[in-house]
Amino acid sequence: MEKNKLAAMPIPQLLVDMSLPMMISFFIQALYNIVDSMFVARISENALTAVSLAFPMQQIANAIAVGIGVGINALIPRYAAKQDLKGANDTAHTGIFLNLMFYLLFLVLGCTVPHAFYAAQTNISEIVEYGTMYLRIAWCVSLGVFSGQYFEKMLVCSGHSVSAMTAQAAGAIFNIVFDPLLIFGIGPFPALGIAGAAWATVLGQILAAVVAFILNLHKNQWIQFHIKEIKYRSKITREIFEIGIPSMITIGLNSLTALCVNVILLGYSTTATAVYGIWLKLQNFCYMPIFGLNNGMIPILSYNYAKRLDERVKQTMSLAFRFAVIYMGGAMVVLELFPSVFLTLFDASDTMMRIGTVALRLCCLSLPFGGACLIRSTFMQALNHANYTLILNICRQFVVIVGSFYILSVCFGNLDILWLAVLITEASCYILSVVLQRRMNQDLFQ
Repeated sequence: MEKNKLAAMPIPQLLVDMSLPMMISFFIQALYNIVDSMFVARISENALTAVSLAFPMQQIANAIAVGIGVGINALIPRYAAKQDLKGANDTAHTGIFLNLMFYLLFLVLGCTVPHAFYAAQTNISEIVEYGTMYLRIAWCVSLGVFSGQYFEKMLVCSGHSVSAMTAQAAGAIFNIVFDPLLIFGIGPFPALGIAGAAWATVLGQILAAVVAFILNLHKNQWIQFHIKEIKYRSKITREIFEIGIPSMITIGLNSLTALCVNVILLGYSTTATAVYGIWLKLQNFCYMPIFGLNNGMIPILSYNYAKRLDERVKQTMSLAFRFAVIYMGGAMVVLELFPSVFLTLFDASDTMMRIGTVALRLCCLSLPFGGACLIRSTFMQALNHANYTLILNICRQFVVIVGSFYILSVCFGNLDILWLAVLITEASCYILSVVLQRRMNQDLFQ
């Protein structure tokens, strides 16, 4: 049934059917990231700074989980299109093995790295204490990050986007509800402070993973789980990483970029770092529908390209691109008009309000360029041009943005001007994405 749906349902309807549930679930997920920071900000500005500094380190685990998920999101429909259900099942079980191995790695890192990471960046003891506590919990209990992303992607690629949305929503709602309960000790719950925020997050992720796994057992007709099949397979591992590495690099470079930018901003003030953390959370929230569209679009493109249904591939690309530009344009207008409203949500001080108003108004101008660029990189990734995606992501997520922040800092030494680096990055990388997609289209359709 899923095969006919991917190959025969009208593309506009199919895009909505596959992507809308994921958009909603990603919206909810981004909302709890924002809510988490809102409650943490009420502990202190130092607590918010600590969480802002932890965000890129959390994204390293998320990058690996998303990359593996994207790999199976493309591979399983590709095998199913060829009626190779053994290949689909081998792919699914190999992915489980990879996720377990990476979780064990982050368990070790969580026990050893967090304090040194914070102590290397600041001598403010409260930030070091809060950050060490938060990041240690986030990494040591990151099994939900790896398994949640994986089982949700497995639902999406088999045509059960609503089920994936249900799993993500369950975890997000848990986090939103338990954040204030565990941070402030409401009712029978202990007041854990910033550790409560971390525990609400990781327990929500675990709940989402459990729900997604149960839904796969009942709804995924392509995959039959067997513990003895969870093992390493070199060929499939290589295929998963060939597709998923661009996504890993996209998110992983975001982490490295945030670390480098934070070092530059700490030269001005810790408040500037907290503002950048707020921008990343708001930017992430704005991008969530695009991420949902990407998740729905990849199996459509992958399946129809394998079937050589080129017109359906082209129509999917056209509709997705137009949506991304229109939506991100609207998000830009809202942030441009009401920056102080969003900053108030984070209990902004007068200093944070002044810095943040300028930052948000300049950074939000990048959103239409960034949305279009992200959609184009997904086209390349799903249509066997992951090398183009890799080039684009390296430029967009690290080289251009870090270079822009550094050059503007050296040349002007003015914090207000520094925020232009975000716009410079997205506009220049959009031009690069146009060039790369034209080359891809020549390879595929001529």
